[in-house]
Amino acid sequence: MTGQAAVRLDYWRDGLGSVPDEVWGRRDCEVLILADNRLTAIPAGLGRLHRLHTLDLGHNALTALPEDIGALAGSLTRYLYVHDNRLTALPDALCRLDRLGYLNAGDNPLGRLPAEIGEMAALVELRVQRSELTELPASAAGLGRLRELWLGGNGLTGLPDGVARLGALRVLELRDNALPHVPGALRGLPLLRRLDLRGNRLGELPHWIAELPALEKLDLRWNAVDDAAAPVRALRERGCVVLT
Repeated sequence: MTGQAAVRLDYWRDGLGSVPDEVWGRRDCEVLILADNRLTAIPAGLGRLHRLHTLDLGHNALTALPEDIGALAGSLTRYLYVHDNRLTALPDALCRLDRLGYLNAGDNPLGRLPAEIGEMAALVELRVQRSELTELPASAAGLGRLRELWLGGNGLTGLPDGVARLGALRVLELRDNALPHVPGALRGLPLLRRLDLRGNRLGELPHWIAELPALEKLDLRWNAVDDAAAPVRALRERGCVVLT
């Protein structure tokens, strides 16, 4: 006996101006795709879709997310896309999604992330590129399962010390920020494989960067780092790809 197929509602590029009424009657919906329309708002009711595990709201004109998104904490476990909208903030209720694995909130004028972002402890991948961030909340240290963190195109000048607790992190993208030095918290990341530091304000590298045991690729282009610096040589000698 075969299992019942997942209920999927796909309105990608349907030229919508609002969410179709039929959506709210499909409480068995597991995948809802509303991407690349002309949506400016999501009305109340999203929280009633208690079987939803994947939600794509990317490439719209949303200025806010509904507070009842937090009511999906029991089901929204796979993917949430809210990138490329006009969001000026992520609601605190979003942090209730403590089983969500993937969040892309990039390309929004957010300015900051919710202070309790670390409560989203199941996140494996977090993308918040080009979102006018100047800092990462200290609570991000609670994202212990995170494997990929994408923060490029912001205004970061450093990272909180708690980043050293992200022991599962494999990929860290920090290109096009305002980092004057490599954040010391990275020294505690034993599984980090790819580190992208392109387009920052780096003038030198700390000696310990050559001691990151899993580092396979380090991108330093568009910085003032000397290609012949000792840490660069040491990394290359052990087989790490270093781009300067």
